[in-house]
Amino acid sequence: MAAHMDHRADGGAPEPDDHRGADDEARAFRELLRGLRVWEGELPAFAAERAPAEPLPLFRRWLREAAEAGVPEPHTMSLATADAAGDPSVRIVMLHDADARGWHFGTHRDSRKGRELAARPRAALAFYWAAVGRQVRVRGTVTAAGPEESAADLHHRSTGALAAALVGRQSQVLGSAAELARAADAAWERARREPDAPVPSWTLYVLDADEVEFFQGDQHRRQHVRLTYRRTGGGWERELLWP
Repeated sequence: MAAHMDHRADGGAPEPDDHRGADDEARAFRELLRGLRVWEGELPAFAAERAPAEPLPLFRRWLREAAEAGVPEPHTMSLATADAAGDPSVRIVMLHDADARGWHFGTHRDSRKGRELAARPRAALAFYWAAVGRQVRVRGTVTAAGPEESAADLHHRSTGALAAALVGRQSQVLGSAAELARAADAAWERARREPDAPVPSWTLYVLDADEVEFFQGDQHRRQHVRLTYRRTGGGWERELLWP
């Protein structure tokens, strides 16, 4: 039986220095992670007992306070979905609205997230605002809005958003950067010339929450406050959770 040997990319045997270099790099990376700090400034307090009866007013207030605290892009959120086999995927998207219907976001229905939502119309959202030590987690059922509402959502946004939507083919394999550049240039030209250009695949989605959790960090004693809203037949039930 031939002995198993590791080989270098150039065909030679690995040098001892290669292993030492890899070990040093791994050690330096661990040290970097352990040296990073969070919540350097003073964080706001959260009196959970004075929280509103429903999660939407508290969410709107927290997002506004995050913006006022200088959090960049406080309307960005992680969107987690799963395919028909249950394999999860997550990405960052923008919140378009939050109202009595739910949390709104948009995408192409033939994108990966659009296909996954068609197969499993359940999703989770996560917002994180480091400057105030807060996060919000939302979970629920997702429905697709109709063509008129979806078109209105897109055309109320920026020219750049319309151009990006006109490029389309989201999540498909890209042949080259040059191909993308040509498609983007053409999309920008059309978006400027035709601000109401239709994008049939663009879809507004609304997540109707059945659970919303608010987390307020505590940088001193690590007694973080976690308040969860769970939808019941008669409204919302509030519970405190252990950190």
